[in-house]
Amino acid sequence: MASIEKKGCVAPKPAWLRRRLPSGPVYEQVRSMLANVGIHTVCQEAHCPNQWECFSARTAAFLIMGPDCTRNCGFCAVGHHPPGPPDPEEPARVAEAAKSLGLLYAVVTSVTRDDLADGGAGIFAATIRAIREKQPDTLVEVLIPDFRGDFKALQTVLAARPDVLNHNIETVSRLYSSVRPGASYERSLALLAESKKTAPSIPVKSGLMLGLGESAPEIRHTLEDLANAGCSMLTLGQYLQPSALHLPVERYIPPEEFDDWKRAALEMGSWQVASGPFVRSSYHAESLFKVERAGRSG
Repeated sequence: MASIEKKGCVAPKPAWLRRRLPSGPVYEQVRSMLANVGIHTVCQEAHCPNQWECFSARTAAFLIMGPDCTRNCGFCAVGHHPPGPPDPEEPARVAEAAKSLGLLYAVVTSVTRDDLADGGAGIFAATIRAIREKQPDTLVEVLIPDFRGDFKALQTVLAARPDVLNHNIETVSRLYSSVRPGASYERSLALLAESKKTAPSIPVKSGLMLGLGESAPEIRHTLEDLANAGCSMLTLGQYLQPSALHLPVERYIPPEEFDDWKRAALEMGSWQVASGPFVRSSYHAESLFKVERAGRSG
């Protein structure tokens, strides 16, 4: 098995990970519309394998505050050049794009902006408000960075009342120095727990990538930590190497093993779990939220 530090050629994918490339008239309409209004998506910037399916269904996960991140995580395809200043008009453009797509459930995420005093929390809040003003019935899920552990920034986002607060743990604690340099496993758990404590009515969500060299006991420990932090929604997906410059895939996990982890996760906590090779934080996010909401009201 290759070392987690080693980078090189992209390993060939097994049959269950082969998907058609983005194409088709609806896909092109959505791609062109987003480009014309200057909206970035994590679908495109992070090379998401579900891009064709989601764009063809007229949905997308919006990436705010530009396409360049102040961190350089070993797994992520998003650029890490010095970012420009936030665009004060961006929240309104995102809201207009959500309306044009007819979204009843919008996912908003961002690059990490350690250069901003509040980490971009104010832009998140403004975007939530802009979408609600444009389409009051649209549900909004935010996938936030760690804000360097600034709970005041977190409270700024929560005060705007998103319908879901998502922050991905991404990997197990042992691999953080390679996978998420500049981040902290404990800091991310604390952020999730603080969200649950501050706004208990807002579901807390997180996600974990598999295939980076983590062991089964480490996965189980991470799932237990997330359950204890108050997460009620969880996604488990396969890590895919974006390029030869990124961390290699240590192992491709077969679909049946993802099913096993879903069963194991459900035994650990009262939460909803999406688990599979193509599962990502925003993939079918509305469906997971509806199941979670039904569980709370049932």
